[in-house]
Amino acid sequence: MPSLKGRTVIVTGANSGVGLATAKALAVAGAHVVLAVRDAQRGEEAAQAMTGSTEVRRLDLADLSSVRAFAEDWTGEVNILINNAGVAGGRGMRTKDGFDMQFGTNHLGHFALTNLLLPHITERVVTLSSGAHKAGDIHFDDIGLQKRKYSLPESYGQSKLANLLFAQELQHRLEQAGSPVISMAAHPGYSSTNLGIKGRSKLIVSAVSLAGRLFAQTSDQGALPTLFAATADIPAGSYVGPDGRWELQGHPTLVGRTDKAADPALAKRLWDLSEELTGVRFGLDVG
Repeated sequence: MPSLKGRTVIVTGANSGVGLATAKALAVAGAHVVLAVRDAQRGEEAAQAMTGSTEVRRLDLADLSSVRAFAEDWTGEVNILINNAGVAGGRGMRTKDGFDMQFGTNHLGHFALTNLLLPHITERVVTLSSGAHKAGDIHFDDIGLQKRKYSLPESYGQSKLANLLFAQELQHRLEQAGSPVISMAAHPGYSSTNLGIKGRSKLIVSAVSLAGRLFAQTSDQGALPTLFAATADIPAGSYVGPDGRWELQGHPTLVGRTDKAADPALAKRLWDLSEELTGVRFGLDVG
């Protein structure tokens, strides 16, 4: 990475897993890193173990009032925003605003945060997706997945597809507005983290742990696509992931997405719905 001295980077979900590894690497590179986390105490513990300039601010992406408060309290520039935080699990759980927990946190929370902070952002927005987007659909007729038998993979896949569509439409709108800010997307491959194990049975936790030890890369390795998307000289709108088989492990490279994840009409339709659900509009004037 190039030196990031003098730059400010916000990383959501930065107190554990890939988010923590991302924040550590950015701080070592000289950035002032803001750990935007739901649990401020855990965030402080993570920051104290890091080298470099850090700051902890509370942000609960499952609560739009918390997102608005975070943005309202912000002054000054944000050079890079990294939409890293995510949840996987919580069958039937809802956000404070009544949305499906995974769609509400992974997509709507970041959608609102990005647009509310956009007047402050000067360089890049990086939004994390997943290979799970390939099995995802946006259920516009049942966005909360309440009319069907609830499926955790279906919910997670929907949220990760939404992340990619959001990143694409954001880039389109930034270009329309004549903004120098660019939108990127990334995914960490299969990384050993605690994502998706909270509240699960001991058997499932044990199985996930074993699979992680056998097949997963470390969180530090999983952070590489995000860091590449945040700092490398690559085209606006790029999607970065590992270069290994099935994009599970490896060095960061530009990767493909499904036709559905690249559909501009679908991306606009999701954007319009997201504005309606959150009450947050595109953060810059167009034309």
